[in-house]
Amino acid sequence: MCFMAIDDLDEGSKKDKWFLDSGCSRHMTGDESKFAFLTKRNGGYVTFRDNAKGRIIGQGNIGNDTSSLIKSVLLVDGLNHNLLSISQLCDKGFKVIFEASHCIIKDIQNTKTIFMGHRCDNVYAINISKYDGHDRCFSSMHDQSWLWHRRLGHANMDLISQLNKDELVKGLPKINFQKDKVCEACQMGKQIKNSFKNKNFISKTRPLELLHMDLSGPSRTPSLGGKSYALVIVDDFSRYTWVLFLSQKNEAFYEFSKFCNKVQNEKGFTITCIRSDHGREFENIDFEDYSNEYGVNKKFRLLELLNKMG
Repeated sequence: MCFMAIDDLDEGSKKDKWFLDSGCSRHMTGDESKFAFLTKRNGGYVTFRDNAKGRIIGQGNIGNDTSSLIKSVLLVDGLNHNLLSISQLCDKGFKVIFEASHCIIKDIQNTKTIFMGHRCDNVYAINISKYDGHDRCFSSMHDQSWLWHRRLGHANMDLISQLNKDELVKGLPKINFQKDKVCEACQMGKQIKNSFKNKNFISKTRPLELLHMDLSGPSRTPSLGGKSYALVIVDDFSRYTWVLFLSQKNEAFYEFSKFCNKVQNEKGFTITCIRSDHGREFENIDFEDYSNEYGVNKKFRLLELLNKMG
């Protein structure tokens, strides 16, 4: 790295400003108090313009909750200036433009101006503390996209991209939201318990002893007869499956009662037990009265019952 001609600046100015340096390979400072997070290191040197060496004693992030964050900054023993590496900015996906009186740091993806530095005594400097946390220029785009993923209740990236496109969330930055890693919280939240081991025997002794039921719908496209729901009934003994099509969910009991009369006459067996989830189409007064009148035992899926208890 090489030093710029900044020695003539007063000490107060140098303490608050960060100087853009094209000859600096990494962001670096000698002021430990500027770090919001710092990991001490023992080893490594940077070489100055006069071939003198400065010992690297730490690495971390500069900034706080109200000022912009600079990542991967080296703490160099004895360094009297705050230096920003132009090459490191470019590697992070930013464009640095120099004019006669000022310089501009832009986001390449949406050409938004993130920071503006001013030329003073032939060097370009930025006062980081004057910028708030809305535009964290030096944070990687990767980290910022996942930060918004967490802020929005772990919404998927496709949804956040659509919110961004339609400008439905105030303050949502114009960055590219891509699912480029696995969110540990989402992964844990979607985990399920191991499945029960398969049984190699039939626990029921006859047809209609236990029926499993579930209702799906509404479908996006109704059938030609105007049906949008499907009531699926499975016999536990034979695995035989019936599908009854409904126009509305409240038709579930009416169709089920017709089905019961028909199938019991056809098979010569009575229905002993029915099992379903806690859907309102099954858990209502009509099904309760039917169960009490005909002695049918109602059961719920074990997983649904555990969820209700816990």
